[in-house]
Amino acid sequence: MRAVIQRVKSASVTVDGKCVGRIGRGLLTLLGVKKGDTVSDLERLIAKILKLRIFEDDAGKMNLSLVDAGGEHLVVSQFTLCADTSKGNRPGFFDAAAPEAAEPIWRRAIELSLAGGVKTEGGQFQARMDVGLINDGPVTIVLDS
Repeated sequence: MRAVIQRVKSASVTVDGKCVGRIGRGLLTLLGVKKGDTVSDLERLIAKILKLRIFEDDAGKMNLSLVDAGGEHLVVSQFTLCADTSKGNRPGFFDAAAPEAAEPIWRRAIELSLAGGVKTEGGQFQARMDVGLINDGPVTIVLDS
């Protein structure tokens, strides 16, 4: 499982001209689910995301987590994070989990974030999405399970 986490001032997801998810200050997580990934892997990953101390405290140090900062969370499924580009120039997606395996894990990510006390929204699974964000910092971190 791979997650790209971006600290944002705001972020949104639009499908066919309709906003399906929007947050204010917080984290945008792009989540790629690979074959063999489990809910246990996801639980550790979401716990890490919620506890990452990447928000500034009063002294300007990155010392606060998403929960500490009272931020929001937008979780977007993105199978292209599982791309293999080791051979040639066309990415292969053989390592990406099948949609019927990936969707429940992505949905569970949203549930776990909500259960962690964070206002959380999601994109739309298997849709062509327009993701808009104002990156804060910028701060971007890649996590692998």
